Amino acid sequence: MNRLRPSRFLPWALLALATTPAAATAQAPPAGAAPFPWPPGKKAALSLTFDDARESQVEVGIPLLNEHGVKATFYVLPGGARKRLAGWMAALVAGHEIGNHSSTHPCTGNFAFSRENALEGYTLERIERDVSEASLFASRELGRAPSGFAYPCGQSFVGRGEGVRSYVPVVARLFRTGRLYMGEDSNDPAFCDLAQLLAVNLDGLPFEEVRPLVDKAVAEGRWLILAGHEIGEGGFQTTRAATLAALCRLAKDPSSGLWVDTVEAVSAHLLRQRGTGPLSGGPPPKPE
Repeated sequence: MNRLRPSRFLPWALLALATTPAAATAQAPPAGAAPFPWPPGKKAALSLTFDDARESQVEVGIPLLNEHGVKATFYVLPGGARKRLAGWMAALVAGHEIGNHSSTHPCTGNFAFSRENALEGYTLERIERDVSEASLFASRELGRAPSGFAYPCGQSFVGRGEGVRSYVPVVARLFRTGRLYMGEDSNDPAFCDLAQLLAVNLDGLPFEEVRPLVDKAVAEGRWLILAGHEIGEGGFQTTRAATLAALCRLAKDPSSGLWVDTVEAVSAHLLRQRGTGPLSGGPPPKPE
């Protein structure tokens, strides 16, 4: 996603979660509301997602996930994916999801790395071309058209001032799901807009700071999406391998109540349970 170095500190809402017992921060469902129907024995969903097709995802992340039998979603850039096509093909065979992260990763020009490819200079037509080219790459080189998209830098606008336009409707038309970034909470499965799914940053966090987010999602019956980049021991925009392994162990523990799966699989379940069809457009749900 963006290459601007994030703050070492969590947003205030996440800091509160990291230091407050989950039972105290969980929001009880409205009186009389039935719990969302997750698969039998499950109380909440967790999706692990990673952006940009970083090489460490193929070298470190996917082998770790495969070892634990956990499926994740990888939003790839064509430039990064071309470096390790065989690895990404193997990821698909192993059951991981490959999503679209655009062709050129446009973000606001306030980020120096995107000044020559700034969203402020885009139109809806141009962003659709950029995104569609990435889907064509995936179809041609990986043999599968993505059903999900992740907004580069978590930004979903094009243009400036009075000319600003949201490109969420473009994503809703082209994909089943659109994932944002740097959100502060999980998603309400009965309410969330699949074209604007919240995702919480995973990079740099020890498991002790991620666990309260998971516990809160379980207590509230929600869908937590975590978003990372590199996978390794540490460094800029890096999900700690130890944190990822601990999450995998927790998710595979039947007593946790967690259903861990790809964004594609969880969104298909939501659509079936809602019984109203693909609310955010895009390809129809695939059978599980």
